[in-house]
Amino acid sequence: MTTTHQVAITIVARVIPGALAELKATLAGMSADPAASAIPFRQLDGVHFARLMIIPPPDPRGDEGQSLAFILDCDAPARARLRQLVTTMGPGLDAVLESCEGYPREAERSPRARLAYLRSHSVPAATYYVNTVGRSLKQIQQEALLREEIEHFLDGRAREWPGQSATSVRAEIQRFVQGREALRWALQPAPKPSLAWRATELFHLGRAALLIVACLPLALIAAPALAVALRRRERTDPAPRLVPDDAHIQHLASVEDILAQNQFAAIGELKPGSFRRYLARTVLWLVGLGTRHIYNRGQLTGVRSIHAARWVFLQDYRRLIFVSNYDGSLENYMDDFIDKVSWGLNAVFSNGEGYPRTNWLVRDGARDEQAFKSYIRTKQRVSEVWYTAYGNLTTLNIENNARIRAGLSGQMDEAAATAWLRKL
Repeated sequence: MTTTHQVAITIVARVIPGALAELKATLAGMSADPAASAIPFRQLDGVHFARLMIIPPPDPRGDEGQSLAFILDCDAPARARLRQLVTTMGPGLDAVLESCEGYPREAERSPRARLAYLRSHSVPAATYYVNTVGRSLKQIQQEALLREEIEHFLDGRAREWPGQSATSVRAEIQRFVQGREALRWALQPAPKPSLAWRATELFHLGRAALLIVACLPLALIAAPALAVALRRRERTDPAPRLVPDDAHIQHLASVEDILAQNQFAAIGELKPGSFRRYLARTVLWLVGLGTRHIYNRGQLTGVRSIHAARWVFLQDYRRLIFVSNYDGSLENYMDDFIDKVSWGLNAVFSNGEGYPRTNWLVRDGARDEQAFKSYIRTKQRVSEVWYTAYGNLTTLNIENNARIRAGLSGQMDEAAATAWLRKL
């Protein structure tokens, strides 16, 4: 059996001058129950996470204007998700995007016109990460239900289990699952991404490797000059110790730790000059290779709490958005990164204005824990609308459920069956 992979959809549109208040009111009405709002995300097939977020101008005193970001983490194909969005959810989409520049006028709002607008305002992710590639929304939800049903079965016959071997208890569970038509699918191994997709990924990796090999001689020649340029900027770039406003902190805290999962979004400007823009693009390209081909089975360099994350460049690579969906508190989330991958934080975020001073790109920076956390809080923004399809499942819950399903197939000795039963 085959399944799909996940895709990142990011749509960014400028808000019409004077329409911001109306847009905020619409989004506020949606935020109370995003699953059943004007755009009922629960009815949109394959959507793991969704958010609508207003992006402020780089300089609040300028006339750049506000933008709206519409962000989806969903199962492929992206075109099918967009087509469903513009057809069955067209009126809700209209209610949100009619506040944006260039959106079709009321008399012209056909599915085709809406789709053309979304495609023309789509922005590719510079880097995209998903916890486990190929684990679809349907699989996550089915395996969560499977665990609940097995636990109810075990609880209902609790008096029968003492004294039985682990293998006999497992056999009873297998018979229970086999006897329930709605659960029989679990006796088959979980589907994998299609062979065609895996071949495409292998081709992508090979092409990237060839590009790196081809560019390596030039990079080695240019390395001394680039190192000097980097160190000169690291010594002279402003590195103010940012202090987040108390009201801002309270606003962020008001939407955190409601579910097992949390939302995170940060927006920042890159430091002036082409050097930082090209460095940020190169670093994120390399990070993207890692997230796409290496860190795609449950962890990102040791950090296991992230469900999905992306980096997106805006405004000719002068701004960068980072959004993620993660488990636990923000404090633990930041500590996890600082302890395990501070060098990665530095490599990416040190190209942004206000970041704590780094040394040779990967040293220092985030190691100044309080300065880094203050920087993050200063850049952080709350998404006006945030939706999760399984808000009380952590990445560890999801992985455990998958292992329960996998344990229904194949042979097990007593020790393996005992370990498997402990997952229930």
